[in-house]
Amino acid sequence: MNCNTPTDIVFSFTGFATRAGRTGEHTDGFGIAFFEGSGVRLFVDHQAALDSPVAELVKNYPIKSCNVIAHIRKATQGPVMLANCHPFQRELWGSYWVFAHNGNLVDFQPEQRDRYLPVGTTDSERAFCFLLNELRRRFPQRPALPELTTALREITPGIARHGTFNYMLSDGTALFAHCSTALSYIVRQYPFATAELRDEDMKVDFSAVTTPKDRVAVIVTEPLTTNETWTAFAPGELKVFVEGEPQAM
Repeated sequence: MNCNTPTDIVFSFTGFATRAGRTGEHTDGFGIAFFEGSGVRLFVDHQAALDSPVAELVKNYPIKSCNVIAHIRKATQGPVMLANCHPFQRELWGSYWVFAHNGNLVDFQPEQRDRYLPVGTTDSERAFCFLLNELRRRFPQRPALPELTTALREITPGIARHGTFNYMLSDGTALFAHCSTALSYIVRQYPFATAELRDEDMKVDFSAVTTPKDRVAVIVTEPLTTNETWTAFAPGELKVFVEGEPQAM
């Protein structure tokens, strides 16, 4: 989620977590990161989001943030353990960066000889460390958003050629989303309507909990609601969202 005013993600996360065993098979751990100022609240658990007490905390604690990345894991590489749970977090240019990956990268074993090294044993964390090492090699300091976006578009295909590489990446100021096979997004803004979850008997009238100035972008692998129009990414497309809007760059 990326938005222009701090917003909670209870509604979307409730439907999302249902896919960890009830309407989906992603039962090998979960995680969610909330950016808050220069800090990050990061919750991970090796248990399925449908059963985890940590997930129950997230559902019942309306933490508000302008940038949120959540992930439910279906293990393809690496055992089910806490160190292999997404999202992953590292510091770059004096800011926290958070990354989550949906997919599987085959024979992706880049030399990890720079600052960022994986702690767990997933292809996903290796890809995250490689991305950050490449960005740090290109830019000693944080570049402007257009240059950063261009760099990610240049680096990403070299990783994606190893398999499926749907990912989300954020430093709390912008959210980058890359589609390898499937991603969709929706921008909710005035006039707000009622949304109904696809995976749970739950709906919310956003007009009752928002202001006319609010704008919220939600990016997912598969649409979460049944009565809203979601926009699909093109395969190979990388989009960047700022303050709830996809940027033309």
